[in-house]
Amino acid sequence: MNISIFGTGYVGLVTGVCFAELGNDVVCYDIDKNKIEQLKRKKVPFFEPELEELIIKNIDKKRIYFTNNLDEAVKDRKVIFVSVGTPQKRNGAVNLSSVKNVANDIGRKLKSYTIIVNKSTVPVGTGTVIKKIIRKNYNGDFDVVSNPEFLREGSAVSDFMNPERIVIGANFAKPKKIINNLYNLFDCPIVNTSIETAEMIKYASNAFLATKISFINEIANVCERVGADIKEVAYAMGLDSRIGDKFLNAGIGYGGSCFPKDVKALHNIALDNNYNFKLLKSVIKVNNDQRLIIVSKTENLLKNLNNKKICVWGLAFKPNTDDTRESAAIDIIRSLHRKNAIVNTYDPIADYKKFVLNNNFRKKINFYFDKYDALENCDALIIATEWDEFKNADLKKVKKLLKKPNIVDGRNIYNPNKIKKLGFRYLSVGR
Repeated sequence: MNISIFGTGYVGLVTGVCFAELGNDVVCYDIDKNKIEQLKRKKVPFFEPELEELIIKNIDKKRIYFTNNLDEAVKDRKVIFVSVGTPQKRNGAVNLSSVKNVANDIGRKLKSYTIIVNKSTVPVGTGTVIKKIIRKNYNGDFDVVSNPEFLREGSAVSDFMNPERIVIGANFAKPKKIINNLYNLFDCPIVNTSIETAEMIKYASNAFLATKISFINEIANVCERVGADIKEVAYAMGLDSRIGDKFLNAGIGYGGSCFPKDVKALHNIALDNNYNFKLLKSVIKVNNDQRLIIVSKTENLLKNLNNKKICVWGLAFKPNTDDTRESAAIDIIRSLHRKNAIVNTYDPIADYKKFVLNNNFRKKINFYFDKYDALENCDALIIATEWDEFKNADLKKVKKLLKKPNIVDGRNIYNPNKIKKLGFRYLSVGR
């Protein structure tokens, strides 16, 4: 099938490349000329396992093409996927300007029947908004469909190729049949529903997972006070099929480009419709507070943080990605700076320059390209991301390099008994 993808971020690029891998003819469009030129040279503008190899393979097989020419992106395309960013406004609402701009561009260029499929995460009712914008510019036949994505950064290619479910929101039989056929190679449940229900499914899913994370972090904080072990509590809870074992890892909370934004957006959608979603308000507060608990633990270990040198391992919001959006490390480092601490950091993948620029850090951060170099003469180590190389670190070397053998583990990656036997003062979460 001839497909276009508007937007070459995490969702758009993974979607386009994977559809090409499945044998479709795919054009990926973006207004960012530098990004398009980079992709034409077979280079991925962000880190995502398996993605670069698939791009090289499918460019060579001429199944995928990258362009910033709008005519090329629309001409002779049966299906157009909209996968542009929907950033958060200051009040928590979703900024739909990119979605609206794309709808306007598509409407001006349509010549024949096309299905516009929205993959961007958008508030309920956006499908209707897209349809009205296109109709202003195009009087011919077209349909709008909602097809939310459920891709996790760090495993997005695998998630696309091995979906647990596919949600297709279509209000008419014709587009429903065509989009179902596009996914007919996948062996998983396909949920056919209305556009509005599909839009809500994405928000409800992410909000529930975020709630689960905040809940287990609250339980962890109680565990510390009563002498229980959150690892064992979570394990036993997860054996209950009604609960399951996923998203029960206590730590410093959720981050990234989806959970924080989507939870706030759903809370805002509820308020716009005269409903006070009290649970989500608490989920957001718990997550924000959880990040700063780690700084308090560090301060308690050292008595005060004034002029103390602290090493933070991990900037990405999770392992196997370079994405630092809404990372817990941001709030941790800001809090350390407020307490006049000196901060050393290391992350295997994250772009340090982007981290500083995107998060408007005015105070100096000392970035290192080796995790052990970052430790030298530090008063404490904080674990902010659970990269495997941190789990497998030479702890004897860590102890030797630290000025004081203090570790505050925000991800519970070490065994407390083993690490204390090595002579560390060790604090984790809920243990």
